[in-house]
Amino acid sequence: MTTRTTINHTATQSETGHLQKKSTANDQKIIPFLWFDGKAEEAMNFYLSAFKNSKAESIIRYGESGPGPAGSVMSTIFTLEGQYFYALNGGPEFTFTPASSFYVSCKNLQEIKRLWKKLSEGGSVMMELGKYPFSLQYGWLQDQFGVSWQLILSSDTPQITPFFMFCGDQQGKAEQAMNFYTSVFKNSGIIHIVRYNEKDVGQAGAVIHAKFSLSGQNFMAMDSAISQDFSFSPALSYFVNCKTQREIDGLWEKLTEGGEEIQCGWLKDKFGVTWQIVPTVLGELLNDPNPEKSSRVMQAMLQMVKIDISALKKAYNQH
Repeated sequence: MTTRTTINHTATQSETGHLQKKSTANDQKIIPFLWFDGKAEEAMNFYLSAFKNSKAESIIRYGESGPGPAGSVMSTIFTLEGQYFYALNGGPEFTFTPASSFYVSCKNLQEIKRLWKKLSEGGSVMMELGKYPFSLQYGWLQDQFGVSWQLILSSDTPQITPFFMFCGDQQGKAEQAMNFYTSVFKNSGIIHIVRYNEKDVGQAGAVIHAKFSLSGQNFMAMDSAISQDFSFSPALSYFVNCKTQREIDGLWEKLTEGGEEIQCGWLKDKFGVTWQIVPTVLGELLNDPNPEKSSRVMQAMLQMVKIDISALKKAYNQH
């Protein structure tokens, strides 16, 4: 991770202090984090115009010291159908892939067609919106910013669920990954699994569709039916709010097993999924009205791989 992207990431974490004070956000322990190359605000506004139940929570802009152009957007927080998202202008290092997408339940035919028309503007279609054996209306697209969406007609309450497709060198590992993640996070479990059979295109016994929960939040997963030349990307990572150092240490130790430590609380697990393990107190320290204190905390943060709460507080209290 470059110095610029590290600074951008740290600045985004300072923004979480505002979000973490909201009870709704505290209930959402794991938050999708979208990495854009200069288009975070444009993407946010596009999504807000697409989803009726949506809201811009906050926007942070670069100051005169940069590293981006003064006044340009550094990061944003917004909600779509009750799901919080972070968006960052982090640079060109990472791009989205369909391995990570968002599964959207639509309550009626009018709504799914409206949403499909909007999200597909300037994008590309992976599976046309239409009737399939598993749904009266379903479609999969990649929007103009590269983010992938699956829309399905459902009687469920409208919601957006993060969706993992295990493909590339991770193909066939969906069930293994779900078992691993549900063992790592408390209040988690596999809700249901549907498997490929001998008549399906995919490998018999592999996961065609599954739903599981992590810390009380729903996620979905599948094994790709065919070989793909892409897999997971840090462009879509998962930001985990942690209250204690013990929680950080436990998640870090488990998620880095067979994976990769990165920097400033970022890691990549053994399945290639990127996580950010961050204490809630970090946002409070970085948002302190005393610029000297917040600056010391940021400088301490920049030197870390796994985040150390005591070291952050030591920097904060330094005289």
